[in-house]
Amino acid sequence: MSGTDFSTLPKTIDLPDKPLGHFFEEAAAKYPDRTAMVFMKKEYSYAETDRQVRKFMNVLRANGVNKGDVVALMSPNCPQAIITYQAAMRVGAIVTQLSPLYVANEVEHQLKDSGAKVAVVANLMAPVFSRGAGNTGMEKVIIFNMQDYMAWPISWIAPLIWRFKEKRDMTMPTGSRYIMWDALMDKASEKAENTQIAPDDLALYQYTGGTTGTSKGVELTHRNLVANTLQGKAWFIGAEEGKETMILALPIFHVFGMTVGMNLGFAMGMRLIVIPKFEAAEVMGLIEKYKATFFPGVPLMYQKINDSPSALKHDMSTIKFCLSGAAPLPRVTKERFESLTGGKLVEGYGLTEASPCTHCNPLIGGDKVGSIGLALPSTEQKVLHAETGEVAKTGETGELLIRGPQVMLGYKGKPEETANVIIDGWLYTGDMGYIDEDGFVFLVDRKKEMVITGGLNVYCTEVEGVLRKMEGVADVAIIGEPDPTYGENVVAVIVRKEGSSISDKDVIAYSKANVAGYKVPKKVVFLEELPKTIIGKVLKREIKKILKLQPA
Repeated sequence: MSGTDFSTLPKTIDLPDKPLGHFFEEAAAKYPDRTAMVFMKKEYSYAETDRQVRKFMNVLRANGVNKGDVVALMSPNCPQAIITYQAAMRVGAIVTQLSPLYVANEVEHQLKDSGAKVAVVANLMAPVFSRGAGNTGMEKVIIFNMQDYMAWPISWIAPLIWRFKEKRDMTMPTGSRYIMWDALMDKASEKAENTQIAPDDLALYQYTGGTTGTSKGVELTHRNLVANTLQGKAWFIGAEEGKETMILALPIFHVFGMTVGMNLGFAMGMRLIVIPKFEAAEVMGLIEKYKATFFPGVPLMYQKINDSPSALKHDMSTIKFCLSGAAPLPRVTKERFESLTGGKLVEGYGLTEASPCTHCNPLIGGDKVGSIGLALPSTEQKVLHAETGEVAKTGETGELLIRGPQVMLGYKGKPEETANVIIDGWLYTGDMGYIDEDGFVFLVDRKKEMVITGGLNVYCTEVEGVLRKMEGVADVAIIGEPDPTYGENVVAVIVRKEGSSISDKDVIAYSKANVAGYKVPKKVVFLEELPKTIIGKVLKREIKKILKLQPA
């Protein structure tokens, strides 16, 4: 494709000195009667959603949240989560989002590290959250019932499904710090003034894996998030502001769903079809019913639609744009989905430290399968040669570096780790690749030790740190095993302590009690010893050779 003209793609963007919350606020003023959210068959206009955002701004302030305070949010995709996020942005709070899949010790770590004093939690997460929050100094926890924002009779049926079919713990925590959303919102005024917020004020502590085995908070400013939202908006040439409909199945607690889903959606005045849990059959029906045009996702989502026996029964021809991230997009997945919908499915790339998007294939014109695409507007890129440390020539492999307005401020409370990954403004991504003659980037390896399963990042050091605490474990290595559906599966390679007889079932049970479900090993292998270098570094490639695993 050398010589192809990409001149129509924007090279830079203009950055307004406005906070992140202005995207939704301006959309509400411009499109008050347009539907902002659809959740379980219930629709909310931009005007109504903005009214609820303003009410919740007053709720937060009444419960001690001021500019610079940290608000924890633990919820699947739902209107209350979106309202909380938008309200927090406009009062100048710093949001830290917790995965709904977390177990209690993961909740505890993030609350302590972030310094959150007020939390907003979905009823389904409340039991786990309360166990994790016990020793954190949490002052107020606002609990909401997800079913309250659903249409009837779904609002009546959903709690029965959660309690009896899914066997969820629905016990509500008690104590003076636990208060209910509806009681607070009933009393709150609809009049609220925005806090004065500077572009470089912190907006988010977004947690990601760490080399020490515990997650660390990525400090993202309003400028970072505004920039990445506008970079995405500039890339979607042909999208019509105020007329697009998005399938929001990506979780907004993940930085990809937050930026490319919620933030970009509101910046373009889209109608968001809010989905708390991805189910292929449901999503296909929603695409057809609401004539969805934009569907960001991970490869697993598109593959599940491709594999669905009912895929051909649904009219998905309104789909125009699909951006895939978080894992490599297989050619067969791309081509099959495009043939089903007639839309364009392209691969992009990013990382939490960059808000997250840095690269994307063009949505109009030629894309390159296997590439993460071109650098987004106002984003610089270079590759440092793996051996010399010099800037690599075209086609030479090295570590990918990026620089742009979306790059984080740093890691919260970790100046040394920040200094290791940001040098002279350049973010060292930890991913190895090369740049071709057209500027497209191809990744060939991951410098970071990470398994990507179903689009979710599993940081090996974190799971290893947990398993090393298990009775009977002398040594452990976490690796990824290729899987046609999930991309990779988590595999635990264990060296037993002398005299120990722990089994694979014991290891899996211990993991389930101490890490989120997607991090739990699907397979456990026992070895007499782990292959290591002379300085003691585990040779994971050698382990894969021993186990006869092909590279993912």
